[in-house]
Amino acid sequence: MAEKIFVVEDDPVIAAGLERELTKWHYQVQRAEDFEAIDQECRRFAPHLVLLDLNLPSYDGYYWCQMIRKDSDVPILFLSARDTSMDQVMAMQVGGDDYVTKPIDLPLLLAKVQALLRRAYRYNSASEILAFAGVQLDPTKARLLYQGQASDLTATELLILKQLFQAQGDYVSRESLMEECWLGETYIDDNTLAVNISRLRKKLSDMGLADFIKTKKRVGYALNEEVASQ
Repeated sequence: MAEKIFVVEDDPVIAAGLERELTKWHYQVQRAEDFEAIDQECRRFAPHLVLLDLNLPSYDGYYWCQMIRKDSDVPILFLSARDTSMDQVMAMQVGGDDYVTKPIDLPLLLAKVQALLRRAYRYNSASEILAFAGVQLDPTKARLLYQGQASDLTATELLILKQLFQAQGDYVSRESLMEECWLGETYIDDNTLAVNISRLRKKLSDMGLADFIKTKKRVGYALNEEVASQ
């Protein structure tokens, strides 16, 4: 069954070009039609990945990313002519997984699409729940569990936490996390991991797990047993 990609791009020429290229690679593509109900269209189509333009009519891509994230952890790849690091950091902070600047380099876009799909859907039903100091990680549901609370995770957040849970309190290097999360991609901005860690820490703090991820300069990241056991 073909993986489904939802293209949210208001320029019909660009949208048609993306649809044509992705269809060549046997993806099932649907283009957004109602730019005031992007989240509803996305929910109905149930895509495996969303290509989301930043500059859109009515509401921008940041807004629609947050709306989609309310009930979905589908990978979201931003498209934009804006190329500043601040724009890319903002895209990650609102829930995006990656970012491609315009004019779009189609081989680069395709590489990122394939990498995001691999990261998001390589878990199977045999994946076991991981635990550390009373906190549980369910890879099959991409969900973190603690004291009756649950927090849904994006594909990247899940991969980061999976490595940290497997380390059981030992430090994991930044390089190891980058390699696991982006499968050796050479197109990753230096801020990408830091932004995802920051987003994870916000979710953990909301669950009463502030400082659950600790950092040691030049060493890496680890889970903090003292925080969870309090």
